[in-house]
Amino acid sequence: MDLHLKDKVAVITGPAKGMGAAISLGFAREGAHLALLGRDTDAIGPVAAEARAMGVTVQVLKCDVTDGASVEAAVASITDIFGRVDVLVNVAGGTGPIGKTGVETTQEEFDQIVQLNMRGPFNTIRAVAPVMAHGGGGRIVNVGGTFGMRGRAMRLSYSSSKWGLRGLTKSFALELGADNIGVNIVAPGMVDGPRFRDKVVPQVAEQHGLSFEEAAAKHASDYALGRISTDQDIADATLFLASDRSRQITGVDLPVDGGWAAL
Repeated sequence: MDLHLKDKVAVITGPAKGMGAAISLGFAREGAHLALLGRDTDAIGPVAAEARAMGVTVQVLKCDVTDGASVEAAVASITDIFGRVDVLVNVAGGTGPIGKTGVETTQEEFDQIVQLNMRGPFNTIRAVAPVMAHGGGGRIVNVGGTFGMRGRAMRLSYSSSKWGLRGLTKSFALELGADNIGVNIVAPGMVDGPRFRDKVVPQVAEQHGLSFEEAAAKHASDYALGRISTDQDIADATLFLASDRSRQITGVDLPVDGGWAAL
């Protein structure tokens, strides 16, 4: 299926690694030009080089998404360089304190993750939406999480921030629809990668006296499809929601979790 993303301009936050890198390279394979935003531009370098090798234009811009002025400056530069923005993907985010109850969580810890996971997308959408509207519309995809759909003990700050991101997404979808701008969420469950292999699986193995392979299989058994999502699974869903193939979809949460949120 042709997603009609060739020569579109996609702004992506948090592109340096994991699903952010997979999403960025997915757009490059589709022929989209990229503006990659992050605080550590050196870390983005390898992804930018790989994308450029596919024949697309890539600009790397230093940006702190929690700082409104930094975001506005980055978007102004993008507009000067490309003349428009067709797609915004908000990947940048964090997990916050893990293994703490809400009572044990400090105000600083709570504020920090809410600022990153909510204020960041608020700042980028607020800056990009007028540019999209001027160009006739666009697509915005926020990367949420299934803990923002079911809640999670010992992850109160993260869960709260992702619930808040859902409200932000749905409200922007209602406000920006008249400008032909769709706003949706991709909600990953557990994603295979360093955290899953180095932290989650060993914890399950130790707790239940299992081998690494047995612990991984036990975790996967919690999912209807019996497997853990990959970065590419998240990228594929993001590309669809960023394309005109999803032109009639807005304000939607799309879990990409093998069925965990449905169980």
